[in-house]
Amino acid sequence: MKKTIVGITVVGKDREGIVAAFTNFVFQKKGNVEKVNQNVIKGLFGMYLEVSFIKKIDIKKFEIELQKVAKKHKMDVSTHHEIDLEKNIAVFVTKESHCLKTLLDSKSAITGKISVIVGTEKTLSLMAKKAKIPFVLVDEKEQPKAESKLIDVCKKYDVDLIVLARYMKILTPNFVWRYPNRIINIHPSLLPAFPGALAYAQAYERGTKIVGVTAHYVTENLDQGPIIFQDSFNVNPEDSLESIRKKGQKLEADTLLRAVKMHLTNKLEVRWRKVHTK
Repeated sequence: MKKTIVGITVVGKDREGIVAAFTNFVFQKKGNVEKVNQNVIKGLFGMYLEVSFIKKIDIKKFEIELQKVAKKHKMDVSTHHEIDLEKNIAVFVTKESHCLKTLLDSKSAITGKISVIVGTEKTLSLMAKKAKIPFVLVDEKEQPKAESKLIDVCKKYDVDLIVLARYMKILTPNFVWRYPNRIINIHPSLLPAFPGALAYAQAYERGTKIVGVTAHYVTENLDQGPIIFQDSFNVNPEDSLESIRKKGQKLEADTLLRAVKMHLTNKLEVRWRKVHTK
């Protein structure tokens, strides 16, 4: 009989007994813990449990009872399980349009639905309007307030995958831990070289002969998450900074789209911080 796999994320104030409370709950429901990952940063606790059930399980009942455990221990808990329904995608943007445009132009080729576009400013709201996709502005300057709104938006649209399409904000563990291996970012360099927003300028100034891009899953460690795909192009002596940027932006968009497609068709698996293709 096919196993039912359920991912459980637990986020909240660190205190004793949290791990035991949730693992014991799973065991009481005749489940098996297949993966467990936990972190504590500055008093914030985050845990991801991947559990399996051999016998048929009432998912809705399981989730209701799980929330009772969460309430008792004052933790924010969410679940994720693979079903054959269309997955909901949230695209986070700032003002660069190339990655969003490629995703929108390829909607019919994506095994999922772009349910919402979230922007730190209104620059790309017209693109969302033309595509008839809701656009939500989250421009709070204080990151805790911004992430609180982001969490609400993702819950409202029942988001399965978050795509950072040149989103120029750093997400904290409080957000990232809620979507383990379900946030994909595109970085304009071959990580770990030339990190940061000025990657193309650094490559140009250093006379780099090859410039690349990296699609990766987001973790609490900036630009250090599991790498999904990387691609590159040659730099000619006559290339200007602008020509390098244009080539790079096209490659960013194409590589990000490729990563999103592979994720949505369940062809990617993260093991020991490395991405494997199924």
